[in-house]
Amino acid sequence: MLVMGNYFNPEIETMEREDLDALVEERIRYTVSYAYENSPFYSKWFRKNGIRPSDIRSHEDLRELPIITGETVRENQPPERDDFEFRCAPLEDIYTIHETSGTSGRPKSFFLTWGDWQRYAEKYARSFVSQGFERGDRVVVCASYGMNVGANTMTLAAQKIGMTIIPEGKCTFPVRIIESYRPTGIVASIFKLLRLARRMKEQGLDPRESSIRRLVAGGESFAPESREYVEEVWGVEVYNTYGSTEGTMCGECHIKEGLHVPEDLVHLDVYDPAMRDFVDDGECGRIVLTTLLPVGEKTGTLLLNYDTEDTTVVISRDRCKCGRTHMRIMNPEREAETFWVAGHPFNRVDVEAAVFQRENMDYLTGEYEAFLYGDEDEGPITMRVSLECEDPENCAMDIVRENFIRAFFKYKRELYEAYTEGIFEILFNFTGPGELEFYRVKGRPKRIVDRR
Repeated sequence: MLVMGNYFNPEIETMEREDLDALVEERIRYTVSYAYENSPFYSKWFRKNGIRPSDIRSHEDLRELPIITGETVRENQPPERDDFEFRCAPLEDIYTIHETSGTSGRPKSFFLTWGDWQRYAEKYARSFVSQGFERGDRVVVCASYGMNVGANTMTLAAQKIGMTIIPEGKCTFPVRIIESYRPTGIVASIFKLLRLARRMKEQGLDPRESSIRRLVAGGESFAPESREYVEEVWGVEVYNTYGSTEGTMCGECHIKEGLHVPEDLVHLDVYDPAMRDFVDDGECGRIVLTTLLPVGEKTGTLLLNYDTEDTTVVISRDRCKCGRTHMRIMNPEREAETFWVAGHPFNRVDVEAAVFQRENMDYLTGEYEAFLYGDEDEGPITMRVSLECEDPENCAMDIVRENFIRAFFKYKRELYEAYTEGIFEILFNFTGPGELEFYRVKGRPKRIVDRR
């Protein structure tokens, strides 16, 4: 039974699958043609490989084009090139210029037209409305208003909906902001929301009794267990969003059964670099995206088959209970946050899930960090997990250890065998508030550091 909700763009969001697929293929054809005619990089590539843009007419044809990586973008911009080879509109048509954060290397440059901004805002507006936001809501945005696009995109989306934005940029704003302006929502990462809740409690304001009606977690992947704990602390629903400067921007609706991909504006596929092939729905791989252009529109930067280096699974292309027909994906995880021990992987989110076991949260704040040490050729690999306690003197450390081990290895039989054989060991360190190493380092905390 469908639970029909509100839509920002009902005609597109509820379009029948057959019609949606036809619209996507029309935009694939136009986008590829636009790239050939306007992108120096793609113009050269098509000619070099003897491919005619008119041959690319469908989803399957698009898969035959090369996979573009962040390094490809960097290699085709200054200082490696005299100009930005991926820019595909004249400078007089460019509204803003942006750079990625550069956390995984030298920043990549992106050029946005006003039309790009309108499409970015459309994607976020759909997500906001699907999560229950509406005209009159007041939302605190705890995201950077700098060279990244997220905060500005949300602000434009709010204007389209009729929401009010409180543009704090950071989640360290005074608690009086909550008391004075009575916001109904906050956009921030899981840990920023937990820290804000602690500050509110310290100043006598129970987050569950505040004006907040819903929260949006963005900026990084998270474990279901940490989301559930934030929902308990705040007493409201927490919704997930996933976005990037490249234009991904997927959002979870109020049903919370995966993130909807705005398929008319973003072509998302899943690729296995080891197999060098795309995988079927239900199988895990890297997100490969192409930003689709409506016929006749312009864009400042265009990427075909861009490897985001984030991993996901396509859950379904069937109609969601909310009434939307656009496909849903699992919460993406950063491949850069996947680590291998004895030939078996685990992700930062797996560690987070083990930390946030509900019984643990009677003693922990949720803040953690982990370090990997050792050399498999010389001895065991050690993961040292540091956990911040509310009160180290009264922390049931044995219970926390047991819960962590049970949860961490629950779906990792091979890794558990390495653990029982002594190839992999986990050490625990319990600290008081503010004593973790990352507090002494500027910038976003790196939760797992590989020191092997």
